[in-house]
Amino acid sequence: MSESLLPSQTRRIVVPSFDPQTQPVVPSEALPSLADASMSLDFICKAFSSDISWQVEPVFSQSFYTDDALTQKGVVQAAVFFPLVQRPSGLHVLFTRRASHLYDHAGQISFPGGRIEPRDLSAAAAALRETEEEIGVAPEFIQLIGSQPSFLTSTRFTMKPVIGLIRPGFTITPDVTEVAEVFEVPLSVLMDVQQHRLHRAQLPDGGHRFYFSITWQSYFIWGATAALIRNFYHYLAAAQAELLP
Repeated sequence: MSESLLPSQTRRIVVPSFDPQTQPVVPSEALPSLADASMSLDFICKAFSSDISWQVEPVFSQSFYTDDALTQKGVVQAAVFFPLVQRPSGLHVLFTRRASHLYDHAGQISFPGGRIEPRDLSAAAAALRETEEEIGVAPEFIQLIGSQPSFLTSTRFTMKPVIGLIRPGFTITPDVTEVAEVFEVPLSVLMDVQQHRLHRAQLPDGGHRFYFSITWQSYFIWGATAALIRNFYHYLAAAQAELLP
């Protein structure tokens, strides 16, 4: 997500009230594994071109919305690109690590993206524009596949995930003012529910929050980014049940 997510008058340095990597892990629903075939590009394209009956991640059922439900005052609409990259070993997903000096979510793992500007014709257009601005991948290298429900965060902005394939021949040129690092994670790792951990964090006001995390090598993926990954799993699992023999 880009630094332009929040209006300038509401930006502020956010100091985390807890360390997300040390919060207790709590039990979560046991879920079936995905077949290798369900994580192929052909299957994913087929799934998004089909009418799949599915449900969003139940832990965050109140946070996922259809587009027409996001008209509340004060909600900043944003879009992120969920970038798939075909490698010889299978599909990978590309992520950015946000620069440490940014006002919001500094140093966190995220998808390329940012707020939907008035000049953007759609959420997909915003996601493509932000992807080019943040990591230098031009729209002609991107094949759009589909989208998923928007995720409304506690900071009152949405993440509309736009799924697509980055075609061969692309180069990465990060905007160093926003992006500290660009890296890839195998889709098979992200879709392995044994790697999904559900945390329950106690907040200073006496409340609590839940969030998922996935650790791969030195990368700790959590929060809204992990929620979108979890939702992607649910969609592929439902498509697997309907489309695979």
